[in-house]
Amino acid sequence: MRWMHAAGRGLLVVAVLLAGYAGFGTHPGSTDPKGRGPMTLVTAGDLTDYLGPLLDDWNHSRPDEKVTLVELPDSADETRAQMISELRSGSDRFDVLNIDVAWTSEFAAAGLISPLRPSRFPLNTFLAPVVDTATFDGRLYAVPYVTNAGLLYYRKDILERAGERPPRTWAELARQARTIAPEYGMDGYAGQFLPYEGLTVNATEAVHSAGGSILRDDGALVTVDSAAARAGLEFLAGGVREGWISPKARGYKEEESRQAFQDGRLLFLRNWPYVYSMANAQGSKVAGKFGAVPLPGPSGPGTSVLGGSNLAVSSHSRHPESAADLIAYLTSERVQRQVLTEGSLPPVRASLYEDPALIRAYPYLPTLRQSVLSAEPRPKSPRYDQVSLAVQAVVQDVMALRQTPRQAVTRLSHELGSIARKG
Repeated sequence: MRWMHAAGRGLLVVAVLLAGYAGFGTHPGSTDPKGRGPMTLVTAGDLTDYLGPLLDDWNHSRPDEKVTLVELPDSADETRAQMISELRSGSDRFDVLNIDVAWTSEFAAAGLISPLRPSRFPLNTFLAPVVDTATFDGRLYAVPYVTNAGLLYYRKDILERAGERPPRTWAELARQARTIAPEYGMDGYAGQFLPYEGLTVNATEAVHSAGGSILRDDGALVTVDSAAARAGLEFLAGGVREGWISPKARGYKEEESRQAFQDGRLLFLRNWPYVYSMANAQGSKVAGKFGAVPLPGPSGPGTSVLGGSNLAVSSHSRHPESAADLIAYLTSERVQRQVLTEGSLPPVRASLYEDPALIRAYPYLPTLRQSVLSAEPRPKSPRYDQVSLAVQAVVQDVMALRQTPRQAVTRLSHELGSIARKG
């Protein structure tokens, strides 16, 4: 998923030994009393191949603390499953996990990752909302590495030809997608609507944009049965009913939807920032022909889900001192700049979003900063995997027009209540 490509694909599950970890050098699994030695970094697929050179630099300067990269499947769901399986077995194969921001609570509650010392990392230099994604129950369990927020990509050339501006509201989006796209033989709008984590993201954004929520911040109270949540789901259902969301879009993940836009088959696309560079690359049919704006909402800009990935230390990692240094390296301003310029991934360092040279090269940075600062996290829950599966199943039925939004929020409220009671 691109929300860990961080997608983001918005997904770099970096399993490096992280060390803001409390108890330096005394970890029961450590083979070195000083907590130093080689490490494993596991990722869900480095599509832009930027990570290897960063690690080469590290390995050249610190050969005794070499980092080995392990790549897991591109799918975030498959990556999560493999990571959890390894960690629950007690394996020390993975040292640091660059987990999706939504998994921090789940992994922390299950004892799969260890709490960290906030003073070890430059958290005050990060965009403020990203730090919240790395905490659970009042403690820091991870360090933000890559952030992400959804953007609305649009065909600038076509809207200009039609004398239209990019949409700021759902009504404007629906009208343009319904009336302009067919004139050019295009589909109107797509997000990530296959039933997987991407659907949870898209549905949560719709609910939040309408002023609703799914769970209270601590995950203990279900809040989804509301008029606002119904309005959010109606936005998606209405698109299907009225045809400006194509049936094909219900089978899209990040890459399928990106390819459809890049091939010139879509007027509007909700996706992550990584799309910008790829769609502007040589050979793209839409290079130089599109723009990006914040996601629309009912009466103005909407609310994105905060994506990205956090670096967390496995409870079984052996070299936490080396890991701490590596995490500091990966979150340094120099490397964070390369995360953007080489990896096309949104950095967590706030200063980079105001760098004139970077803004010239990446014109979407001010829009992305605005989206990140107004974004909200996905529901925090020790049973996040079950919460997400419930959301996916219900919203799938809404978008297949098998249930109305009113029926859906009632059903989802009941199912989430059962999950919360298990906790």
